[in-house]
Amino acid sequence: MKDSRPLAILLMGPTASGKTDLAMALHQRLGAELISVDSAMVYRGMDIGTAKPSPDEQARAPHRLIDIRDPADPYSAAEFRDDARLEMQRISNDGGIPLLVGGTMLYYRSLLGGVGNLPAADAATRAELEAWAAREGLGALHAKLARVDPESASRIHPNDPQRLMRALEVQRLSQRPMSELWREQRKETFAWQTLSIGLAPMHRSILHERIARRFEQMLEQGFVEEVAALKARHDLHLGLPAMKSVGYRQVWQYLEGVHGRDELAYKGIVATRQLAKRQLTWLRRWPALHWIDPHGPDAVENVLKIVRQCST
Repeated sequence: MKDSRPLAILLMGPTASGKTDLAMALHQRLGAELISVDSAMVYRGMDIGTAKPSPDEQARAPHRLIDIRDPADPYSAAEFRDDARLEMQRISNDGGIPLLVGGTMLYYRSLLGGVGNLPAADAATRAELEAWAAREGLGALHAKLARVDPESASRIHPNDPQRLMRALEVQRLSQRPMSELWREQRKETFAWQTLSIGLAPMHRSILHERIARRFEQMLEQGFVEEVAALKARHDLHLGLPAMKSVGYRQVWQYLEGVHGRDELAYKGIVATRQLAKRQLTWLRRWPALHWIDPHGPDAVENVLKIVRQCST
Protein backbone atom coordinates (compact mmCIF):
# COMPACT_ATOMS: atom_id res chain seq x y z
CA MET A 1 0.00 0.00 0.00
CA LYS A 2 1.32 3.44 -0.95
CA ASP A 3 2.39 5.61 1.95
CA SER A 4 0.02 8.58 2.07
CA ARG A 5 2.08 10.63 4.50
CA PRO A 6 3.83 13.76 3.16
CA LEU A 7 7.50 13.36 2.24
CA ALA A 8 10.38 14.71 4.33
CA ILE A 9 14.02 14.36 3.27
CA LEU A 10 16.79 13.88 5.83
CA LEU A 11 20.16 14.96 4.43
CA MET A 12 22.77 13.70 6.87
CA GLY A 13 26.52 13.44 6.82
CA PRO A 14 29.73 14.12 8.72
CA THR A 15 31.04 17.63 9.16
CA ALA A 16 32.66 19.12 6.03
CA SER A 17 31.06 16.53 3.74
CA GLY A 18 29.24 19.13 1.62
CA LYS A 19 25.74 19.01 3.09
CA THR A 20 25.01 22.73 2.69
CA ASP A 21 25.99 22.87 -0.99
CA LEU A 22 23.87 19.84 -1.84
CA ALA A 23 20.92 21.10 0.21
CA MET A 24 21.00 24.43 -1.62
CA ALA A 25 21.07 22.63 -4.96
CA LEU A 26 18.06 20.56 -3.92
CA HIS A 27 16.26 23.71 -2.81
CA GLN A 28 16.78 25.11 -6.29
CA ARG A 29 15.96 21.94 -8.23
CA LEU A 30 13.27 20.45 -6.02
CA GLY A 31 11.84 23.47 -4.25
CA ALA A 32 12.47 21.80 -0.90
CA GLU A 33 12.46 24.05 2.19
CA LEU A 34 15.52 23.72 4.42
CA ILE A 35 15.55 23.08 8.17
CA SER A 36 18.93 23.09 9.90
CA VAL A 37 19.75 20.10 12.12
CA ASP A 38 22.86 21.49 13.80
CA SER A 39 23.30 21.94 17.54
CA ALA A 40 25.78 24.81 17.09
CA MET A 41 24.13 26.76 14.26
CA VAL A 42 21.14 27.44 16.51
CA TYR A 43 23.28 29.98 18.38
CA ARG A 44 23.63 33.60 17.34
CA GLY A 45 27.15 34.97 16.97
CA MET A 46 28.62 31.55 16.20
CA ASP A 47 29.04 31.89 12.46
CA ILE A 48 32.59 31.17 11.33
CA GLY A 49 33.29 28.15 13.53
CA THR A 50 30.00 26.47 12.62
CA ALA A 51 30.45 27.04 8.87
CA LYS A 52 27.02 28.64 9.03
CA PRO A 53 25.53 29.48 5.61
CA SER A 54 26.44 33.05 4.67
CA PRO A 55 23.81 35.78 4.47
CA ASP A 56 23.93 35.46 0.68
CA GLU A 57 23.41 31.69 0.85
CA GLN A 58 20.55 32.07 3.31
CA ALA A 59 18.96 34.68 1.06
CA ARG A 60 19.04 32.19 -1.81
CA ALA A 61 18.02 29.20 0.29
CA PRO A 62 16.66 30.13 3.74
CA HIS A 63 17.56 27.75 6.57
CA ARG A 64 15.07 27.48 9.43
CA LEU A 65 16.27 26.94 13.02
CA ILE A 66 19.47 28.94 12.53
CA ASP A 67 20.26 31.84 14.92
CA ILE A 68 17.34 31.10 17.23
CA ARG A 69 19.18 31.11 20.57
CA ASP A 70 21.76 33.11 22.48
CA PRO A 71 24.87 31.03 23.32
CA ALA A 72 24.18 31.52 27.04
CA ASP A 73 20.79 29.82 26.65
CA PRO A 74 21.18 26.03 26.16
CA TYR A 75 19.03 24.34 23.54
CA SER A 76 17.94 20.72 24.01
CA ALA A 77 17.09 17.87 21.68
CA ALA A 78 13.53 17.97 23.01
CA GLU A 79 13.22 21.63 22.05
CA PHE A 80 14.62 20.88 18.61
CA ARG A 81 12.07 18.10 18.16
CA ASP A 82 9.19 20.46 18.90
CA ASP A 83 10.58 23.31 16.80
CA ALA A 84 11.44 21.12 13.83
CA ARG A 85 8.05 19.43 13.77
CA LEU A 86 6.36 22.81 13.83
CA GLU A 87 8.44 24.02 10.86
CA MET A 88 7.85 20.76 9.00
CA GLN A 89 4.11 21.12 9.47
CA ARG A 90 4.18 24.67 8.16
CA ILE A 91 6.12 23.59 5.07
CA SER A 92 3.84 20.63 4.39
CA ASN A 93 0.73 22.76 4.87
CA ASP A 94 2.06 25.07 2.17
CA GLY A 95 2.56 22.12 -0.17
CA GLY A 96 6.34 22.01 0.18
CA ILE A 97 8.85 19.29 1.05
CA PRO A 98 10.79 19.68 4.32
CA LEU A 99 14.50 19.05 3.79
CA LEU A 100 16.31 18.59 7.10
CA VAL A 101 20.05 19.09 6.70
CA GLY A 102 22.80 18.77 9.29
CA GLY A 103 24.99 16.43 11.25
CA THR A 104 23.61 16.44 14.81
CA MET A 105 22.49 12.83 14.85
CA LEU A 106 20.90 13.03 18.30
CA TYR A 107 18.52 15.66 16.93
CA TYR A 108 17.46 13.33 14.12
CA ARG A 109 16.88 10.52 16.59
CA SER A 110 14.83 12.76 18.86
CA LEU A 111 12.82 14.07 15.92
CA LEU A 112 11.79 10.64 14.70
CA GLY A 113 11.60 8.73 17.96
CA GLY A 114 10.90 11.27 20.65
CA VAL A 115 13.07 12.08 23.63
CA GLY A 116 11.92 9.41 26.05
CA ASN A 117 10.93 9.83 29.66
CA LEU A 118 14.27 11.38 30.60
CA PRO A 119 14.94 13.72 33.53
CA ALA A 120 15.91 17.31 32.74
CA ALA A 121 19.56 18.32 32.88
CA ASP A 122 20.89 19.04 36.35
CA ALA A 123 23.70 21.59 36.66
CA ALA A 124 25.13 20.19 39.90
CA THR A 125 25.27 16.62 38.60
CA ARG A 126 26.82 17.73 35.32
CA ALA A 127 29.46 19.82 37.14
CA GLU A 128 30.38 16.79 39.27
CA LEU A 129 30.72 14.61 36.16
CA GLU A 130 32.83 17.23 34.39
CA ALA A 131 35.15 17.46 37.39
CA TRP A 132 35.45 13.67 37.44
CA ALA A 133 36.27 13.62 33.72
CA ALA A 134 38.92 16.32 34.17
CA ARG A 135 40.42 14.42 37.07
CA GLU A 136 40.36 10.81 35.79
CA GLY A 137 39.64 11.05 32.07
CA LEU A 138 36.71 10.04 29.89
CA GLY A 139 37.77 6.39 30.10
CA ALA A 140 36.74 6.30 33.76
CA LEU A 141 33.30 7.66 32.87
CA HIS A 142 32.84 5.11 30.10
CA ALA A 143 33.88 2.28 32.42
CA LYS A 144 31.30 3.45 34.97
CA LEU A 145 28.61 3.64 32.29
CA ALA A 146 29.50 0.11 31.14
CA ARG A 147 28.73 -1.09 34.67
CA VAL A 148 25.45 0.75 35.21
CA ASP A 149 24.12 0.84 31.63
CA PRO A 150 26.06 -1.52 29.33
CA GLU A 151 23.58 -1.06 26.49
CA SER A 152 24.18 2.70 26.33
CA ALA A 153 27.92 2.19 26.80
CA SER A 154 28.02 -0.07 23.74
CA ARG A 155 26.53 2.73 21.63
CA ILE A 156 28.48 5.70 23.02
CA HIS A 157 32.09 6.24 22.00
CA PRO A 158 34.53 6.55 24.93
CA ASN A 159 35.65 9.94 23.54
CA ASP A 160 32.16 11.45 23.31
CA PRO A 161 31.94 13.57 26.49
CA GLN A 162 28.49 15.04 25.89
CA ARG A 163 26.68 11.73 25.42
CA LEU A 164 28.73 9.98 28.11
CA MET A 165 27.90 12.56 30.74
CA ARG A 166 24.24 12.73 29.72
CA ALA A 167 23.84 8.96 30.06
CA LEU A 168 25.48 8.99 33.50
CA GLU A 169 23.45 12.05 34.51
CA VAL A 170 20.19 10.31 33.57
CA GLN A 171 21.18 7.18 35.47
CA ARG A 172 22.10 9.13 38.60
CA LEU A 173 18.96 11.26 38.58
CA SER A 174 16.50 8.47 37.76
CA GLN A 175 18.38 5.53 39.30
CA ARG A 176 17.58 3.65 36.07
CA PRO A 177 19.60 3.07 32.89
CA MET A 178 18.94 5.57 30.11
CA SER A 179 18.55 2.71 27.62
CA GLU A 180 15.67 1.34 29.72
CA LEU A 181 13.94 4.72 29.77
CA TRP A 182 14.29 5.02 26.00
CA ARG A 183 12.60 1.64 25.49
CA GLU A 184 9.63 2.78 27.58
CA GLN A 185 8.87 5.85 25.51
CA ARG A 186 5.50 5.90 23.84
CA LYS A 187 5.61 4.63 20.29
CA GLU A 188 3.98 6.79 17.67
CA THR A 189 3.72 6.90 13.91
CA PHE A 190 5.82 9.74 12.54
CA ALA A 191 3.64 12.12 10.56
CA TRP A 192 5.98 12.15 7.55
CA GLN A 193 7.34 9.54 5.20
CA THR A 194 11.09 10.01 5.55
CA LEU A 195 13.80 9.56 2.92
CA SER A 196 17.24 9.36 4.51
CA ILE A 197 20.26 10.43 2.45
CA GLY A 198 23.75 9.92 3.87
CA LEU A 199 26.71 11.83 2.45
CA ALA A 200 30.19 10.35 2.56
CA PRO A 201 33.15 10.83 0.20
CA MET A 202 34.38 7.71 -1.57
CA HIS A 203 37.65 7.88 0.36
CA ARG A 204 38.12 8.94 3.98
CA SER A 205 41.25 10.88 3.01
CA ILE A 206 39.08 13.30 1.02
CA LEU A 207 37.02 14.09 4.10
CA HIS A 208 40.16 14.57 6.18
CA GLU A 209 41.56 16.97 3.59
CA ARG A 210 38.33 18.96 3.54
CA ILE A 211 38.25 19.14 7.34
CA ALA A 212 41.83 20.44 7.51
CA ARG A 213 41.31 22.95 4.71
CA ARG A 214 38.07 24.24 6.20
CA PHE A 215 39.53 24.72 9.68
CA GLU A 216 42.47 26.65 8.25
CA GLN A 217 40.02 28.80 6.29
CA MET A 218 38.02 29.46 9.47
CA LEU A 219 41.16 30.77 11.17
CA GLU A 220 41.87 33.00 8.17
CA GLN A 221 38.29 34.31 8.25
CA GLY A 222 38.56 35.42 11.89
CA PHE A 223 37.53 32.41 13.97
CA VAL A 224 39.84 33.42 16.84
CA GLU A 225 38.36 36.91 16.89
CA GLU A 226 34.83 35.44 16.87
CA VAL A 227 35.56 33.33 19.95
CA ALA A 228 37.37 36.22 21.65
CA ALA A 229 34.22 38.34 21.30
CA LEU A 230 32.14 35.56 22.85
CA LYS A 231 34.65 35.05 25.65
CA ALA A 232 34.57 38.76 26.49
CA ARG A 233 30.88 38.60 27.34
CA HIS A 234 31.48 37.19 30.86
CA ASP A 235 28.18 35.25 30.82
CA LEU A 236 29.70 32.50 28.67
CA HIS A 237 32.00 29.71 29.85
CA LEU A 238 33.28 26.34 28.69
CA GLY A 239 30.60 24.52 30.67
CA LEU A 240 27.87 25.70 28.29
CA PRO A 241 26.84 23.43 25.42
CA ALA A 242 27.49 26.20 22.87
CA MET A 243 31.08 26.66 23.98
CA LYS A 244 31.68 22.91 23.98
CA SER A 245 31.13 22.84 20.24
CA VAL A 246 34.05 21.44 18.27
CA GLY A 247 36.48 24.19 17.38
CA TYR A 248 35.11 26.68 19.90
CA ARG A 249 36.56 24.80 22.86
CA GLN A 250 39.97 24.58 21.20
CA VAL A 251 40.06 28.31 20.31
CA TRP A 252 38.82 29.25 23.82
CA GLN A 253 41.64 27.21 25.37
CA TYR A 254 44.13 28.88 23.05
CA LEU A 255 42.90 32.29 24.23
CA GLU A 256 43.44 31.13 27.82
CA GLY A 257 47.00 30.07 27.03
CA VAL A 258 46.39 26.33 27.37
CA HIS A 259 48.15 25.80 24.05
CA GLY A 260 49.91 27.97 21.50
CA ARG A 261 48.90 29.18 18.07
CA ASP A 262 50.93 26.46 16.35
CA GLU A 263 48.96 23.80 18.21
CA LEU A 264 45.56 25.40 17.65
CA ALA A 265 45.01 24.25 14.07
CA TYR A 266 46.23 20.74 14.88
CA LYS A 267 43.94 20.37 17.90
CA GLY A 268 40.96 21.81 16.05
CA ILE A 269 41.46 19.52 13.08
CA VAL A 270 41.89 16.43 15.26
CA ALA A 271 38.73 17.25 17.24
CA THR A 272 36.79 17.78 14.02
CA ARG A 273 38.01 14.45 12.62
CA GLN A 274 36.87 12.73 15.81
CA LEU A 275 33.45 14.34 15.43
CA ALA A 276 33.22 13.16 11.82
CA LYS A 277 34.11 9.63 12.91
CA ARG A 278 31.33 9.63 15.50
CA GLN A 279 28.85 10.96 12.95
CA LEU A 280 29.77 8.21 10.47
CA THR A 281 29.33 5.60 13.19
CA TRP A 282 25.78 6.88 13.76
CA LEU A 283 25.09 6.86 10.02
CA ARG A 284 26.26 3.29 9.52
CA ARG A 285 23.57 2.22 12.00
CA TRP A 286 20.84 4.36 10.45
CA PRO A 287 18.07 2.24 8.87
CA ALA A 288 17.22 2.45 5.14
CA LEU A 289 19.95 5.00 4.43
CA HIS A 290 20.80 5.89 0.81
CA TRP A 291 24.52 6.64 0.53
CA ILE A 292 25.67 9.37 -1.86
CA ASP A 293 29.18 10.57 -2.69
CA PRO A 294 28.64 14.35 -2.41
CA HIS A 295 31.66 15.08 -4.59
CA GLY A 296 30.69 12.77 -7.42
CA PRO A 297 29.71 14.37 -10.75
CA ASP A 298 26.07 13.31 -10.46
CA ALA A 299 25.41 13.80 -6.75
CA VAL A 300 22.38 16.05 -7.19
CA GLU A 301 20.90 13.92 -9.98
CA ASN A 302 21.38 10.78 -7.89
CA VAL A 303 19.46 12.31 -4.99
CA LEU A 304 16.70 13.51 -7.29
CA LYS A 305 16.44 10.00 -8.73
CA ILE A 306 16.01 8.53 -5.24
CA VAL A 307 13.36 11.15 -4.42
CA ARG A 308 11.41 10.31 -7.58
CA GLN A 309 11.55 6.60 -6.79
CA CYS A 310 10.27 7.28 -3.27
CA SER A 311 7.43 9.44 -4.57
CA THR A 312 6.09 6.88 -7.06
